[in-house]
Amino acid sequence: MRHYEIVFMVHPDQSEQVPAMIERYTAMVTEKGGKVHRLENWGRRNLEYPINKIYKATYVLMNVETTFDVISQLENTFRYSDAVIRSLVLRVDEAITTPSPLAKEGEDKVAAAE
Repeated sequence: MRHYEIVFMVHPDQSEQVPAMIERYTAMVTEKGGKVHRLENWGRRNLEYPINKIYKATYVLMNVETTFDVISQLENTFRYSDAVIRSLVLRVDEAITTPSPLAKEGEDKVAAAE
């Protein structure tokens, strides 16, 4: 099995469906014997440029270890889903389990608020 990094952006009108989408995509990976090494919901963020007159989106990052068949299924799901406005799937050499800079930034804000 290979390691992949997946980022997808969800339409702002579908933000309440993000937890269910994450659960569905995680199940697709784990049902075929794969593992999810890192899962981060970065929340709603401004886009650098508008996509179809949309200025905000909910970002989700996943690092998974799975087969190419599952990745093909995920890409097809992203492509035909109205809720996902953009997605990116990259193959990486090894599992990445450390928090991303955006996740660390969010943790720092929470710690400062306390």
